[in-house]
Amino acid sequence: MLYNVPMNRVEVLRFDFLESRAPVVAAFTTRKGGESGPPFATLNLGLNTGDAPEKVLANRRRVAEVLAISLDSWVVGEQVHGDGVAVITRSEAGRGTTTSESSLKSTDALVTEEKGLALVAFFADCVPVYIVDPVRQVIGLAHAGWRGTRLRIAARTVEVMQQKFAASPDGCLALLGPSIGPCCYEVGPEVAGEFAPEFLKPHKGRWLLDLWKANMKILLQAGIKEANIHITGICTCCHPELFYSYRRDGGRTGRMGAFLCLTA
Repeated sequence: MLYNVPMNRVEVLRFDFLESRAPVVAAFTTRKGGESGPPFATLNLGLNTGDAPEKVLANRRRVAEVLAISLDSWVVGEQVHGDGVAVITRSEAGRGTTTSESSLKSTDALVTEEKGLALVAFFADCVPVYIVDPVRQVIGLAHAGWRGTRLRIAARTVEVMQQKFAASPDGCLALLGPSIGPCCYEVGPEVAGEFAPEFLKPHKGRWLLDLWKANMKILLQAGIKEANIHITGICTCCHPELFYSYRRDGGRTGRMGAFLCLTA
């Protein structure tokens, strides 16, 4: 994992677990280096947060420059905490990049074999799941909150990669990016009841839910080898200086961006 700090002060995490083993850009933004004011300070990439749209678009342009992936090559889904997986072609280039209305409807995961198209999703605690088949050169990016995890969206993404592009699960690499950890994700009985006890720890009359462990198991069941799965283990809630957190910030906060793009 690398920090990228260009002249415009944007800080982006790059994941060498993927980038060193496949021709991809695999990145996750921090909250540093943008133009938004409090409580979205400063690199908010979410258009539906209450932040000024012009600030969000300026931030997105900064990130596009840093990653050397133009905005018209981004593809964004309308994240609804479901299990919708969209197969992306050139005709979807630019969807959801300048307006939320143009995003792919009811889509929480994106899959493509197109080079130069960036799969993009936005986060403020949910789990970004990056999936790469370095041989077939197919990629997938999923947004997995507790509902998406319960719906096994990571496995659905692998299935679509396999069905549409003959990706091989046992040859795939997967990475779980920064997200709320089992240290901080306290849930009540209505959420805890959706998960097996192995993913829960009693805590002050409630439970701590481990979305990392749950998604790890889902990826294993989808056929990805344990050695090919990496959990960054970075809790967004624990690091207010680097990340937005919906839970920590009481819902009024910005969004980080996850990016996955085939480069060659």
